[in-house]
Amino acid sequence: MSRLEERRAASRQNGSRVPLSRLEERRAQHQRYKEDVKERGKPFFPFAMWHDTVMSVVTVGVIIALACIWYYDSGESPEDVGVLGPRYTEEADPGTTSFIPRPDWYFFFLFYLLRIFKWPESVILGTVGIPTILLILLIALPFLDVRRERRLLRRPVAVVAMILVVISMGVLTYKGATAEEASAANSEELVRDWGEQNNLPENAVPGGVLFAETGCQQCHVYLGSGSPNLGAPELTDIGSGSGKNRDYFTRYVANPRQFGNTLMPVYGRDAGGALTDEQLDQIAIFLEASKGPGG
Repeated sequence: MSRLEERRAASRQNGSRVPLSRLEERRAQHQRYKEDVKERGKPFFPFAMWHDTVMSVVTVGVIIALACIWYYDSGESPEDVGVLGPRYTEEADPGTTSFIPRPDWYFFFLFYLLRIFKWPESVILGTVGIPTILLILLIALPFLDVRRERRLLRRPVAVVAMILVVISMGVLTYKGATAEEASAANSEELVRDWGEQNNLPENAVPGGVLFAETGCQQCHVYLGSGSPNLGAPELTDIGSGSGKNRDYFTRYVANPRQFGNTLMPVYGRDAGGALTDEQLDQIAIFLEASKGPGG
């Protein structure tokens, strides 16, 4: 007779309940599970694993079949739609200055976290720290909570945690999906507003439009517009009292590497960028004229 059975027998003889240790309770639960499987059920291996394997193969097969139908049924022309849609709606333009990359919908929550946790102080916490901590807690949950109770009304902590997670993910996903970015469609209107607030001269407007369309606001903030990332400075008053002139801004935007900046992209064509000398000069005029409201 095992030690656990001896303690149970002593408990029945004395008419009292001998408290079992956590390990003994888990062993008892496992023993009851084995007895239940032997009497009226099937073990997880190999029966349940076989069912999961078959279903996984079927799912992957359906995905492959749909991909083949989509590829072979559609043509290379955007007008040749096919059953599942065209291969692409328009050809990619590697020289575009107005494309704004956005993640797929299931990463919108993480996309919006980047707006809450600013670089460089807390971006690691928001993008790596918090998701990693939550994932570790999720993995550890089955080992921390070994109770057999599964009724929701008797598990308030788990229910509240689940509700908070669902609400948080839903709100962050919605905010990430509806977050507005600078685009070419509203760049001219945006620059006109900048001109009124910053007293920009007329010759600075083309450079402001280029600034709004070439993705500068992905890292820089200008009069409250844009996102501060990678430690990039705000440029609202970059031309005020800095001692930096038009020539300096032209050379800096063309190739920030020669000034020790390895994070900012290269924009000059001589250095491998996409902007012409005329466009670089226009941006330089805009930055030099940016002296802040009332400047």
